[in-house]
Amino acid sequence: MSHAVARLRDARIARSVKPFLARGSRSLRCPACRLVESHCLCAWKPRVAAQSAMCLLMHDVEALKPSNTGWLIADVVADTSAFGWSRVAVDAALPALLNDPQWQPYLVFPGEYVAPERVVSEVRPTPGKRPLFVLLDATWTEARKMFRKSPYLDSLPVLSLQPEQLSRYRLRRSTRGDHLCTAEVAALCLELAGDQRAADGLNAYLDVFSQHYLAAKAPRAVDLSDALHQHLRLFL
Repeated sequence: MSHAVARLRDARIARSVKPFLARGSRSLRCPACRLVESHCLCAWKPRVAAQSAMCLLMHDVEALKPSNTGWLIADVVADTSAFGWSRVAVDAALPALLNDPQWQPYLVFPGEYVAPERVVSEVRPTPGKRPLFVLLDATWTEARKMFRKSPYLDSLPVLSLQPEQLSRYRLRRSTRGDHLCTAEVAALCLELAGDQRAADGLNAYLDVFSQHYLAAKAPRAVDLSDALHQHLRLFL
């Protein structure tokens, strides 16, 4: 069964005027994991449970990029929703989700960009509610624009993360090492919510995904018995 990011990608492709050509697009890719078939990751998808949920608000072509890590979140966290972002139109299902009484939504964004009274640094248990983390899946420049131009997010508490290490993500360049990729942010959220095994599984999955992705570009073979794969096996 396809997940929310896969369905969003299919919808984005369906309305495209011309095909999206990712780097290495001439290679045959697995439709389920998006990697070159010789480096398929499908057998390595973690099987973990999480009390938390994720809501990905994705900028235009993010769902089409093979390097996008929101896809990994949807692979791991069963309750993941995904919406394409637009300045002029909002999918009615998005505010409905944010207002659903079963969820306690948190908009994940640096606290320095919002009023102090909106900022929280921890996830506190709320009776009858489960945490729902809203992640802006985009480049940093795009994410700031999305944050400013999405008034339906203005009432949400802003969860400001304080990562203790630099990003391990190597598939796209960033001018700042403290800018985490979307999957790394999601793992930190899961950890704060007490979903430690899901957080660890997602991090292990990201490491192996990155290794397979870069090996396919080289191209070179991947050692399926190395330390990264052995660690990921703990979550299969």
